[in-house]
Amino acid sequence: MLERLTGIREVAKAGGIGGQILNLLRYRDLGDLLDDAAGAPVTAKLPFGGIHVDLTKLDESPMQVQRLPQPQLEALLQSYAQDLGVEVRRGHEVVGLEQDDATVHLDVHGPDGPYRIRAQYVVGCDGVRSRVRELAGIGFPGIVYPEIHRMATVTMPPEITVRDDGDFDVPGYGRLAWGYSQTEGGVFAIASSEPGHLGMYTSEAPDHDYDDDDPMTLDEFRDSVRRVLGVDFPLGEPRRLTRFTYAARHTERYVADRVLLAGDAAHQIPTGGVAVSAGMLDGVNLAWKLAAVLGGWAPPGLLDTYHCERHLAGERLLLHSQAQVSLRRGHDPADEALRKVFSELVSDAPALARVGAMIAASDVRYPMPGAQSHALAGTFAAGLPDDVVTALRAARPVFVGPPELCDVAAPWADRVDTRDHRGLDHPQALLIRPDAHIAWAGDSDSGLREALAYWFGDPR
Repeated sequence: MLERLTGIREVAKAGGIGGQILNLLRYRDLGDLLDDAAGAPVTAKLPFGGIHVDLTKLDESPMQVQRLPQPQLEALLQSYAQDLGVEVRRGHEVVGLEQDDATVHLDVHGPDGPYRIRAQYVVGCDGVRSRVRELAGIGFPGIVYPEIHRMATVTMPPEITVRDDGDFDVPGYGRLAWGYSQTEGGVFAIASSEPGHLGMYTSEAPDHDYDDDDPMTLDEFRDSVRRVLGVDFPLGEPRRLTRFTYAARHTERYVADRVLLAGDAAHQIPTGGVAVSAGMLDGVNLAWKLAAVLGGWAPPGLLDTYHCERHLAGERLLLHSQAQVSLRRGHDPADEALRKVFSELVSDAPALARVGAMIAASDVRYPMPGAQSHALAGTFAAGLPDDVVTALRAARPVFVGPPELCDVAAPWADRVDTRDHRGLDHPQALLIRPDAHIAWAGDSDSGLREALAYWFGDPR
């Protein structure tokens, strides 16, 4: 792994991960490591376009979060990868790329000078300004929104009083509602989810260009609050300070011959809380397919399904995130009316669950080939038996069904595990990919051999 930065950034651009990636990590050893580091995932109130959707009102929430600031998350993932034998080269920047029918050549600047490296494939996970994407000639169309967003977590100032109802009394302002407030100057948000600490957010029109690599100061945040809220807001000692801009961009191709893209290099999302999780889901979808190619058993076109599936997921992500831009940006009476109507809608459980599933990305259903029409095909396999989970922890596909259908899958035994499970509620059998999405579901062998060959190649 080549990483331009010499070390992990101390600024927490993201505060954790959530949604579908947590469901997937329950089928991986990495999920246990995250639980040890951050505690069990929890259901929370989440922002949606400046409106809080309270998923705690649902009996079963589709969206949970695990609070682990990005520096700690990156350190955990780096250590995990190194334990698996990955060589992590920090301070090594890709400056050139060429590819042919068999190889990708990278020109790299490292601490000891320039050098060239070659590989069968290169995966660019190098952010919204991806050099790999640029060198591969892959377009990244979209729109940049004229807003500057700032977030701060500070120790609780003694001048601030937290009311019994969760709102705040602020000197010079009076009662300030928990959550988001629209003002003439922009958007302000306040919450206290950690004892002794206060979280705040501002969004306003930019007064000049900012470099994301320049750290935000407490004075800069204080000035922003003054412009948006109209008062000098007391601030404690900073624990987290970050500034960012939003854009909606989507790569034209996730796969360009032997160059592949994932994470922010493939999509830029104009809302918070989902980018890290979306990037990890890209990685999970790609990893087993690339491993199949390198292992020599991948069927033709398997890597192309990475583009088809994750581009679809990216479009869904951009759909709801751009809807949030519309909800939060307007200040005229029509915009206020839209926010009130939306707030009423998400007070009903079905609508609240649907919005939660959109944020979580658990509503994504990948297209399956052929005549497979079962409602479960393409969806995530939730609630699996323990022995099936054990098989998935090895990142191998699993067939679950009665003995006579396990016999159909037997010729693929070198790459597909089988589990005899009589009496599944419905359907009788499932073919589950390593990323825990259902490749086939049914009650007979109709289409099963075709699905096995499509995803896992010809039997040996």
